[in-house]
Amino acid sequence: MQTIQILDSTLRDGAQAEGVSFSVNDKLNVCRALDDFGVDFIEAGNPASNPKDAEFFRAARSLPLKTAKLCAFGSTRRPGVAPEDDASLAALLAAETEIVSLVGKAWDLQVTEVLGVSPEENLELVASSVAFLVERGRTVFFDAEHFFDGWLSDRAYASAVLTAAKNAGAKVLTLCDTNGGTLPFDVYMAVKDAVALADGTDVAIHCHNDTGCAVASSMAAVFGGAVQVQGTFTGIGERCGNADLSVILPNLVLKSAYSCRGDLPALFDTARRIAEISNVSLENNRPYVGKSAFTHKGGMHIDAVLKDPSTFEHVDPELVGNKRRLLMSEVSGRSTIPAKLRRIAPQLTRESPETAEILAALKESERQGYFYEAAEASLELMVTKILGTFRPHFRLVFYKAVGEYPVASGELSAFASIKIEVDGRTEITAETGMGPVNALDLALRKALSVFYPDLAGMQLYDYKVRVLEQSHSTGARVRVLMESGDGRDTWATVGVSNDIIEASLTALVDAIEYKLMKLDAARAAGED
Repeated sequence: MQTIQILDSTLRDGAQAEGVSFSVNDKLNVCRALDDFGVDFIEAGNPASNPKDAEFFRAARSLPLKTAKLCAFGSTRRPGVAPEDDASLAALLAAETEIVSLVGKAWDLQVTEVLGVSPEENLELVASSVAFLVERGRTVFFDAEHFFDGWLSDRAYASAVLTAAKNAGAKVLTLCDTNGGTLPFDVYMAVKDAVALADGTDVAIHCHNDTGCAVASSMAAVFGGAVQVQGTFTGIGERCGNADLSVILPNLVLKSAYSCRGDLPALFDTARRIAEISNVSLENNRPYVGKSAFTHKGGMHIDAVLKDPSTFEHVDPELVGNKRRLLMSEVSGRSTIPAKLRRIAPQLTRESPETAEILAALKESERQGYFYEAAEASLELMVTKILGTFRPHFRLVFYKAVGEYPVASGELSAFASIKIEVDGRTEITAETGMGPVNALDLALRKALSVFYPDLAGMQLYDYKVRVLEQSHSTGARVRVLMESGDGRDTWATVGVSNDIIEASLTALVDAIEYKLMKLDAARAAGED
């Protein structure tokens, strides 16, 4: 089984993504995450481009990496400047990394129109820069920028650039689809040519995603003979991004006859760790590491998966650290109910009369606009009510909310009063807030704190409103999705009404009831 090397460029190419900015500490933390996972190489920045990258390489000298090797990135010498006088090459040496990623142009159009030199002079820039670094003990990975455009434009010249780098001592020849516009078949054919030309020197692939083909092209390159794949762990990068290593890695290991270094069961957590540091979100439908990658909603699909997961899952989710999720919705079947509710209702079977009752209630509620796959806490409460196991912790007796304009009392624009009942005792209170929903939230929590002081640690994390009937204008029904948490767990609840305040209060009451139900269960289990 052939081993494919992995070079991660999150800290170099990924840093060029719109909205991404790494601090030195961020870059060190990404290095730790990639090293913990087990990639071979980390292309960590261009020390000549900005002081922050230079500072990072100084700090990284004391970074105890277990498996990964750092690479500093830079360009060939400037025209008319000797290698020993070139600032970029000097910065690469000062970074003190064993490996240097050196980029040079391989497309004749870029050479003459952007760099402004003759094709022959560009070959000399490549050869002298590589040789200069090799002579000073560096291992050079030569990045042939725009190689595939060059291969399609002037195959002989693109090949000559590779030969110049190879003869000067480059250890790896990286074929870059810099524009991201080359389709996988052309990548495959070009890589086969380059591998033959390299004659034993390793060939790498570096793809951008401007046609949505970066992963496919990277796989095609490996099939064509490339032995190193470059990309970013979550696919971030300039324009449409880089090849997504969180997809390529499992494709190589689980789908093809290749091996890679890396802790594949840690893939899910590593992708999220790096995304968090990068301040980007991972789409739910992302292959392998997306929340929805192994999520099933259709009734027939769920029934099949419960019998044999391979019917609708191409790999075991645990192989990449993900997990299977079964959603309950109006398209659920009878098999979904027992599987989904095993934790709270282990007695249910497909044939239980309660199963049919729960499914009917679910479909009717979703017909009215409820949406339980995004609000599982409300779903669980609904089920316990149907099963007769729900014990209400309070009863909302009365509420009133008043907004005002113009705002007369600072920034607090609303007033709410509320009355609740707990075990025959009542509590009436009032609060002001930033709008009627906020005022009601504060008033309800204030009243309940008399009976349930543990609610003090509960917070509202997210609040979304969606109009369900666009033709009804301001009289339309709305759905409120509310995410709450207590520092340990998060849960979501839902409310639907023509009155946005009532819908919000329904979701809020469910959120509090769910928290109190969790506290009861923890006490019963002897937990804190």
